[in-house]
Amino acid sequence: MPTFDESNQQTRLNELREREEEDLARILSQKYGVGYADLTGLSINNNALKIIPEKDARTLEVAGFNKVGKILSLAVRAPQKPEVRQLVEELTERGMKVEVYMVSTKSLERAWERYKEISRATRSEAGMLDISSKEIESTLTKLASLEDVRALMDGMLKEKGSHRISKIVEVVVAGAMSSRASDIHIEPAETDVRLRYRIDGVLTDILSFDQKTYSLLLSRIKLLSGLKLNIKNMAQDGRFSISVAGKDIETRTSILPGSYGESIVLRLLDPSAISVEISALGIEPKLLKLLMREISKPNGMLLNTGPTGSGKTTTLYAFLKKVHNPEIKIITIEDPVEYHLGGIVQTQVDKKNYTFASGLRSALRQDPDVIMVGEIRDEEVASTAINAALTGHLVFSTLHTNNAAGTFPRLIDLGIDPKVISSAVNVTMAQRLVRKLHQEKRREVKLEGNALEEVKRILDSIQDKSLIPKNTSVIWEPADETDSGVHSYYGRIGIFEAIIVDEEIEGLIKTNPSEREIQKAALKQGNLTLLQDGIVKVLNGVTSLSELQRMIDLGGDDDMVEEAKNPVLKPLNNTFSGNQK
Repeated sequence: MPTFDESNQQTRLNELREREEEDLARILSQKYGVGYADLTGLSINNNALKIIPEKDARTLEVAGFNKVGKILSLAVRAPQKPEVRQLVEELTERGMKVEVYMVSTKSLERAWERYKEISRATRSEAGMLDISSKEIESTLTKLASLEDVRALMDGMLKEKGSHRISKIVEVVVAGAMSSRASDIHIEPAETDVRLRYRIDGVLTDILSFDQKTYSLLLSRIKLLSGLKLNIKNMAQDGRFSISVAGKDIETRTSILPGSYGESIVLRLLDPSAISVEISALGIEPKLLKLLMREISKPNGMLLNTGPTGSGKTTTLYAFLKKVHNPEIKIITIEDPVEYHLGGIVQTQVDKKNYTFASGLRSALRQDPDVIMVGEIRDEEVASTAINAALTGHLVFSTLHTNNAAGTFPRLIDLGIDPKVISSAVNVTMAQRLVRKLHQEKRREVKLEGNALEEVKRILDSIQDKSLIPKNTSVIWEPADETDSGVHSYYGRIGIFEAIIVDEEIEGLIKTNPSEREIQKAALKQGNLTLLQDGIVKVLNGVTSLSELQRMIDLGGDDDMVEEAKNPVLKPLNNTFSGNQK
């Protein structure tokens, strides 16, 4: 006769109760019109937690878990309680914008546990779980170039003392901020450790340091990010925030085990990075006018495509801010929410309970006018998003394809009926980011040889000749040919292409066309392709030909362009325009 394992049964019952409570919290969040969060899988922001004293937090069953600028994310068990409402009012009067999230008891207990660490940090002179904002602001005043960062880091590495590592972290972060780096990479090798910054999309070596310093630095960063010190063979993700010059910069931490130690990447999320106006994105004026017309429609779908890091989300955020007004409701489903937008309901997916598909279904029950889905990854999300666009919603999303034409075959591959696609999708876009030439650190170069032939060929393929710059005889390049790019470039700008779903494109989609067929048909719309837009920016001195070649294959659409110009020519003529026989 089998024995009854009471402890095992009790464990299962406890797990069942916890799952039921999470489901209830999610359902009640919809009832009360607030967000839902599972804090067991999120990193708790210490700055947010400290706003409400532990005693008050436990009494009211609340906890602050994230803070970006003046926006406070507040976890609650009972949003309808008068005391909780009063707390929200008090925080609002203190200048905060409170976003309320429904959570389970287990989530709150995890947040409350962090008060112990805050208590220990307060007793630590260096602030074990905080980066000193004053120190960073002070350090920033000393850094005017990467050489300054290297010199200051060298000095710190030679110092001794208990607070040396804290200072090194502050210098590393301050150096990244002063050089406008988006990411900090700390990579252990066999004999030393390399520090690199990603500046304008390109990794730049800063310096190397010893393994002992790296070990202490790793522990410090793990503490800051709320990660486990004793886990060294698994990937970990965390976050912390820095308040500098009146703005909060979120820092996302990624730890990955490697052959010689754990690789560290810190991504700096500066709120000003997404405060880009549509006019500053780099969209050609004629195309921008068409896009403004499309996003002003009450329903339909706009899809933006491109590789990771090509600026898709920033562009969609700019569109959201453009269409936002007090008369409409906008909901986003993101992975993760990296930047917070005022007046917009932003939700974040998790790996277990709140996926893009379930989030989108829940969002539709909130009666939104505009929805942004961070990414269409599978048939379920694609189908739900398409249906939303067909039922009176304006939907923004992203898709991983190489160009705008590839969107339609990709949706068909995901199982969407071509006839439905043509009715739902208004416009598809593609974009890349290229570095902008520093206006004072560039030189004019006469266009000649192979470069001249390449540029002439691409210009000849532009349908609307009014988009071609007047001077096509010179281009601009970095002033110093040996320069790594850090000094000759400053900032980045987008190059774009778009396909408007007009009557011809709509009819073509229904035939399950290839990417090439859609590209050929789209040429008649007269909008620039990625390559053409890039060449126009090169001729205008915005970027260099070498930078454009780094991002795009200049011969990538030779056949398609030639076939569009000479549809009866077979085999395709590969000679440059202007020299065709």
